[in-house]
Amino acid sequence: MGGNTGYFEFNTVDWNQMWSATWETVWMTVVSIVAVAVLGYFIGLLLFETSGSHNLVVRIINWVVALFVNVFRSIPFIILIVLLLPFTRQMVGTIIGPVAALPSLIISAAPFYGRMVELAFHEIDRGVLEAADAMGANQWQIITKVLLPESLPALISGITVTTISLIGYTAMAGAIGAGGLGNLAYQEGFESSNNTVTLVATVIIVIIVFAFQFVGDFATRKVDKRVV
Repeated sequence: MGGNTGYFEFNTVDWNQMWSATWETVWMTVVSIVAVAVLGYFIGLLLFETSGSHNLVVRIINWVVALFVNVFRSIPFIILIVLLLPFTRQMVGTIIGPVAALPSLIISAAPFYGRMVELAFHEIDRGVLEAADAMGANQWQIITKVLLPESLPALISGITVTTISLIGYTAMAGAIGAGGLGNLAYQEGFESSNNTVTLVATVIIVIIVFAFQFVGDFATRKVDKRVV
């Protein structure tokens, strides 16, 4: 194993490979976060709607969903990847590459975001919900006309935080063959003793994080009625 030990020998970087890895990281993040946003929303909504009920069946549903959320939030991501390898192979036919990383990314982040969705719903003024109910709104109208609009700033802020975590997860997944900048930094950087590749991959990941954070903060300010 050979290579340089400097950080600024940019002539040793394969830029086509670097841009390809960047695209893989962005693709994994975007596809995962879309799935996480949908699944997490329904998990959070289910937890919210079944909380505080005196119906035994509803309480059991709440307990089962909460258990699922707590278990998968507790498992370190790198262990979850290994744990889900047989499931991943069955789903996508391989355990290598960006597509193979999606099940682990989604299953790890959806429960996390689901809990944030539930908390966002609980922060809504109960008087608003009671007023909508008194005006004859059905459950679907309460969800779409009250819950979603009132909690939207918190939901966007939550999905932004989740996205940042997912970018870190893609880098960890890359270390075991999922592709992306993490894979490139590990194989072409660490294993080849090329610190420049590692540095460039790190800088690009930081830029991606800043970009998603900027978009998330901008969207939150736009929909937050409290911001003048």
